[in-house]
Amino acid sequence: MCGIGGVLYADPQRPVNPEVLVGMAAIQYHRGPDGFGYQVIDDRGIGFTHARLSIIDLNPERGRQPFRSPDGQYLIAHNGEFYDYKRLRADLASRGYQFRTKSDTELVMHLTDRLGLDQALPCLRGEFAFALYERQQDRLTLVRDRFGIKPLYYAQIPGGLVFGSEIKVVLAHPEVKAQFSSEGLYHQLMQTMVPGTTCFEGIYAVEPGQKITVQRRDGELLLHKEQYWDLDFPLKGTRDLHRSETDYIEEFRAHFVEAIQLRLEADVPVACYLSGGIDSCSIMGVAAACQQSAVKAFTIGFDDTDYDETAIAREMAEAVKADQDILAVDGTQLYDHFARTIWHTERSIYNTFTVAKMLMSEHVRDAGYKVVITGEGSDELFAGYPQLRLDMILHGMDDATPEERAGLEAWLAESNRLFKGNLLAEKQLDDPALTELIGFTPSSLQSWLSSASHVPGLLHPQHRLKLDGYAPGQSIAAALNGDQLDDRHPLDKAQYVWIKTQFESQVLGWAGDRVDMANSLEARPAFLDHPLVEFAVTLPPSMRLRDRQDKYILRETMKPLLPETLYKRQKFAFMAPPSHTDEVKEAAMRSLASNYLSKNRVRDAGLLDPDAVQAILDRHGDTATPVAERVQLDAVINHMLSVQILHNHFVANDVTQQAQADAKRYGWSAHDLSAV
Repeated sequence: MCGIGGVLYADPQRPVNPEVLVGMAAIQYHRGPDGFGYQVIDDRGIGFTHARLSIIDLNPERGRQPFRSPDGQYLIAHNGEFYDYKRLRADLASRGYQFRTKSDTELVMHLTDRLGLDQALPCLRGEFAFALYERQQDRLTLVRDRFGIKPLYYAQIPGGLVFGSEIKVVLAHPEVKAQFSSEGLYHQLMQTMVPGTTCFEGIYAVEPGQKITVQRRDGELLLHKEQYWDLDFPLKGTRDLHRSETDYIEEFRAHFVEAIQLRLEADVPVACYLSGGIDSCSIMGVAAACQQSAVKAFTIGFDDTDYDETAIAREMAEAVKADQDILAVDGTQLYDHFARTIWHTERSIYNTFTVAKMLMSEHVRDAGYKVVITGEGSDELFAGYPQLRLDMILHGMDDATPEERAGLEAWLAESNRLFKGNLLAEKQLDDPALTELIGFTPSSLQSWLSSASHVPGLLHPQHRLKLDGYAPGQSIAAALNGDQLDDRHPLDKAQYVWIKTQFESQVLGWAGDRVDMANSLEARPAFLDHPLVEFAVTLPPSMRLRDRQDKYILRETMKPLLPETLYKRQKFAFMAPPSHTDEVKEAAMRSLASNYLSKNRVRDAGLLDPDAVQAILDRHGDTATPVAERVQLDAVINHMLSVQILHNHFVANDVTQQAQADAKRYGWSAHDLSAV
């Protein structure tokens, strides 16, 4: 895992400044503290940069990126891991290709040379984001992995394009300036982003499974976006319903074990995250069986028993004889580190478990680990979230009576009462644009669309005027691929929408890569091995949800490894307690708010309405306010804090200047390297 960046100018004779490239590497030092590199091709107006976290091929010189092929045809900068690379490398070597490193990155150049990039992409397995320049075609291609595990952003500037692993890398170029877009601000305050966008004007994300080609034509750069992979749930009536439950379980077992075996491959020790959930516990059980030594397991504990899962995680660790390390986090710590977390997430967060996750990654790094296997993706594939179960109850049970549906809905609401107003909307909501596209408004979007009712009143009058009549659901719907939603089962639709919205930007983004890599920690989500996913989408709903049991196939497959209490346990969302649940934590939140949400600071930033901000704080602090509303307002306050802190970090601060100062601080300079 690393960080990448680069520049391409429309004029091939326009020089790329090496010191700018070094600054772009230095501003993401946390992603790659083990060294940096850059390459410039003077007669092509292009330059790449790279900050390295050494996981595969620890040789500091041999593994230094960007890589350039001996014939000068290819230039590549890569962030991430390609699994199964040894087999692919051996195949290419048998065909006469010579490798100068042991790095998995070099593989892409040879595969592209042999097959072309379009045919090479299906061979790549893992989490990755890379930039590849092909000299003969005079073409830059930006590629992001199938699920968006690794981030990649870009912005067009006059006569050029800038890209990087994080927004701050793009902002490290002097011609890119941070400015909130009105739409971006709106979505920061309601949590759910429009796929492919950021909060900043003109800065975009390469989307999961997407490649963007950039070519020069008539003195300009032309961008072409293409989806090279997508989730492809079967059309109604095309699933093979004749397979037995045993067949499904055995095929899943084979995929799952292989995915974990591949993710244990590294030239450094590999640990596991372990919560009280079936996902991480299943990974822990298989990982423990895959290696001779005890697996190191890291667990987060909270000081609120309603949200703490350490007891059941400890039971699993003891069952597989893991070496468990528990980090206890209290409420004051979460707000003490809130602003630092936002520097890394580069977007708003609704719950402080993101801060806890960042503190955990710091703890893991300090314990001497660079790699952890994680459980993200299981809830998405096997309908573990309460919102997905609700959509199945409401829209996917054609044979159920109204009484059966009502009973299941009441059970779901009661068993997820802690998350009412957050994960589950307090009242059902219908968004016309989403319902027209999907057939219903997915429950995963309803809570955030409900909270969007607060947004217009919170906005500074200038932004409010620009957004008069704005419909967030319509913007989200317009960004989704209707062809992948047509004629699918309602549960498939609900899962697809979740994966394309919250999963990429939230679960894998600000709660995943961004807070793990904040501390130079590579996270490997085993459930997102794409052969496993391509099998999972073929599963009938009954293998995902059965009666009141979520993730049915995972439970049944892993039953021999799991403690009975965990096997029978319903999905519990990993969240930190909201601020109003603890006086000390609420005081810490109020202290942070007195700084960033003071009338003067809100007025100076020009994003929010000071009176509306104070009204939200007052309503949240009133103990007469219903609990579900206070849960929702807790998220709104975190969003308000987030946008004010984002402004402080990226708009009020000169990021280009900071990048150059960081380069000096780390002793990184263009003069230290011999670049071509």
